[in-house]
Amino acid sequence: MKDSNFLKEHNGRLMWHPMTSPRDSIDNPPKIVTGASGVTITDIDGHTVVDGVGGLWNVNLGFSCQPVKDAIAAQLDTLPYYSTFRGSTNDAAIELSYELRDFFAPDGMERAFFTSGGSDSVETALRLARQYHKLRGEPGRIKFLSLKKGYHGTHFGGASVNGNANFRTAYEPLLPGCHHIPAPYTYRNPFNETDPAKLARLCVAALEDEIAFQGAGTIAAMIMEPILGAGGVIPPHRSFAPMVAEICDRNGILLITDEVITAYGRTGAWSGARLWGIQPDMMATAKAITNGYFPFGALMLGQKMVEVFEDNPAAKIGHGYTYSGHPVGAAAALACLAETRRLNVVENAATRGSQLFEGCQKLMDRYDIIGDVRGGHGLMTAIEMVSDRATKTPIDPDTAARVQEGAYQAGAMVRVSGPNLILSPPLVLTERDADTILSALDAGFAAA
Repeated sequence: MKDSNFLKEHNGRLMWHPMTSPRDSIDNPPKIVTGASGVTITDIDGHTVVDGVGGLWNVNLGFSCQPVKDAIAAQLDTLPYYSTFRGSTNDAAIELSYELRDFFAPDGMERAFFTSGGSDSVETALRLARQYHKLRGEPGRIKFLSLKKGYHGTHFGGASVNGNANFRTAYEPLLPGCHHIPAPYTYRNPFNETDPAKLARLCVAALEDEIAFQGAGTIAAMIMEPILGAGGVIPPHRSFAPMVAEICDRNGILLITDEVITAYGRTGAWSGARLWGIQPDMMATAKAITNGYFPFGALMLGQKMVEVFEDNPAAKIGHGYTYSGHPVGAAAALACLAETRRLNVVENAATRGSQLFEGCQKLMDRYDIIGDVRGGHGLMTAIEMVSDRATKTPIDPDTAARVQEGAYQAGAMVRVSGPNLILSPPLVLTERDADTILSALDAGFAAA
C-alpha cells in the first residue's frame, strides 16, 4: 500500500472522476476514504464522520453488514462466475429471481432481467419497451417521455431521457424522440404554482398535451422516478403518479418507474411505486440491491411484458451484459433482501427521515442561505441553497463548497450537487447519528 502522501499527490493525476472535471480533481482534491464501519467512514488522515450520503444512495444497510460479506465470500468459494447467456445459468441467479418476484409482487412484477447497475437497468427498460411494441405490431411507438429534473443514468438512452442539461449537453446529439414535461417541483416551475396538488394537475395536463402533440401511437414509454433524487429530492403530490399511470394506460404507453434509488425501503415504503399506490409495467432497480458491495442491478417486468414476450416465439432479447446474473452479485442481493426484511428498514427510514427533514426545516429558520427544504418521505432530504431567498438566486459554487467542507469537518459527509445539498444516509441510521448530521449541517452553514 502506498503512503498517504503518494495517494494524495497522484489521485487527480492518474484517475479521472465521474461527474466533475479532471482539472477539479487536481485543484480540489477529493476526500480519500480508506475505511468504514456501521454508518461512519474514515479518511486517509484518520478523520471519521457519519456518512450522510450512504455511499451514493446505495449503502442502505451500512458498511458492516456481515451476512452480505459472508454470502459474497461463500459464493466466491463455490462459483465466482458463470454466464447467464443462452445455454447456461447459475443457481444463485435463479434463487434471486424467485425472491425478487416475491418482494415486488405487490407492485405487479413477475420477472427479472439482471444487469450490472442502474444505468444498465434503465437502458434495458428502454430497449425492451421498443421491442414490446414491435412484437405487438406497433413499430411506430419509438418515442420516450420523461420529467425535467429527472435522472436516469449515464448510458446514451438514459442520458437522452435525463431531464437535466448538465448530463446531456456535452454529449449531444443524443437519442432522438425523447421529450420532457415539467416536473412537479413546487420551488421552481414554469407555472409559478406553489400548491403541490394544483401543480400536479398542471404537469399532468402538460403530459396529456405532449401526448396529443406527438401522437399516442408514436410513444413507447414514460419513465419517471417516483421521487426525483439526483435532481434535488423532488417529491410529487400523492395524486401525481396515479394520474400519470392512468394516462399511460389509457394511451397504450408503457410506464417505467426508475427505482434505482427508491426501491428497497429508501422512501419509507418498499418501493416508490408502492408509496404512491401504482403498478408500473417495468421497474429499474440497482444500488441497494447489493448494498453497494457488488455492482448489480435488476429490471423487474410486469404482466404486460410477460404476456407479449413469453407468448411469442420470435421474441428473442438481443440484449444483455457479461455480468448479467453474476452469481456473486446474486448471492449478495439474496443476503441483502433477507437483511432488509429482517431489519424492516422501512420503519427506521420513515422515522429517521422525519427527524432529518424536520431538523433541516429548523435550520431554514436560522439561515437565509437555505431557500427550500424537501423530503418527508423516508431518508431522502434536500436543502436548496440560495444567495438571495427573495429572488431564489442559486448559491455560488464556492459558498456551497464551504458549507460541505464545514459539515465534513464537524462530523458528516454530505453531498452538494449544484445548489442542492442532498442527504441519503444508510437506512440503519440511529437517532444519534441523525443528530450528528444536523449538528454538522449547522456548523457548515455557520461557516459559510
